[in-house]
Order: sequence, then C-alpha cells, then structure tokens
Amino acid sequence: MLAQDRTLTRGALRTPKAAAIAGLVFSILLIAIFLPLRLIVPADPREPGAWLVSHARLVGWAVNLVPFAGIAFLWFIGVLRDRLGKQEDRFFSTVFFGSGLLFLGMLLVLAAFTGGIVAAFEAQPQGMAESATFYFARSAVYSIANIYMAKTAAVFMMTTSMVALRTGIAPRWLSIVGFMLAPLLLFGSYYFTWIFIAFPLWVMLISASILRDKFRGLS
Repeated sequence: MLAQDRTLTRGALRTPKAAAIAGLVFSILLIAIFLPLRLIVPADPREPGAWLVSHARLVGWAVNLVPFAGIAFLWFIGVLRDRLGKQEDRFFSTVFFGSGLLFLGMLLVLAAFTGGIVAAFEAQPQGMAESATFYFARSAVYSIANIYMAKTAAVFMMTTSMVALRTGIAPRWLSIVGFMLAPLLLFGSYYFTWIFIAFPLWVMLISASILRDKFRGLS
C-alpha cells in the first residue's frame, strides 16, 4: 500500500509538459525588456538623463516585466533539472543552479535600481540631472547589466552546455553554440553591449528543443 502511494505521489508530482514553455516565455520577456532599455537608455552612465523626459513610462513598463521573466526563468531551471533526473552531476549542477540564481538575483536588483531612477524622476524631475544619487544609480545599473549579470549568464551558458553535452538532454549543436557564445558574453559584454541578446536567444533554442521532445513523448 505504501509503495503504491509513493508511485501515485511520484506521478502526481511529475513536471507538466507545459512547464517546458517557461524558457520560451522567459526569452520573449527578456528580449522585450532588453530592447527598450538598450535603445532608450544611453550606454554612458555619465549621461545626464535626457531619456527620462520622453521615455520614463516605457522604461517603467519594461521594468515591470522583470518579475514575470524571473518566475519563468526559475521554471526553466526546474525543467532542466527535471530533464537531467538521475544523470545530474553534483559539481556541474551546483555551478549551473548557482549561476542561474545569481543571474536572477542581479536581474531583480537591476530592475529595482532602474525603477528607482524612474520613480525619483517622476517625483522631482528638475533636480534629477544634478543629483549625485542619480549618477550612482546609473553607474550601478551599467555595471550590473554589462559586467556582472552578463558574466553570470556566460557561466550559466557554459555549465548548461557542458551538462547537455555529457547527458544528451539537448542536441549537441546547441551545446557547441553555447560554448561559442559564452566567451563573447564573458569577455566582450563590456565592449559590445548588444551581445547580451545572445543569452535569451540561446535559452529560446534550448526550450524549443525540450518542448519538441516533451510533446513527442521522448522525456
């Protein structure tokens, strides 16, 4: 009777096929967040904030999408771990899981700083350009986005690609693409800020592959 209950519980807790969509949702949301911010907010953190005059509302809208992207990314990590199952390697899984959580944490901090800039401007637009706090927040946003978050995403890509290559949870060519893109994020994000778009696109490819296998009944 106990064995039967355990079997039923295991079946009830099995990851639903729809969860594989989480990576696609995350990718779409992150691109929807990244594009407006990259097109509107100047790369130079010393810029006096002219973009806030005409685009504060759009930036605020993009920032409000971040929590939903974060939830979808957590689901994506869960789907990957479910797909690994008993093949999960402790070393690579720790780095993969830890880098994913670090990336998510920095994404939320980035959104908080950016939302704070927008809220401060809406409360007191006149004194914004001369405020030392504004320059501090802008420098923090720049550093988090182009240095720390991009490099953490690169570590996530490398470890996930390694795990996928060793276990076969994703096509081999996707692992190779991950290995090729990760160094660009790791070493080039400071110089080529648009390279970050490679991360959500790569996650989208991984998710599409998992989703295809899920609905074919291969996993």
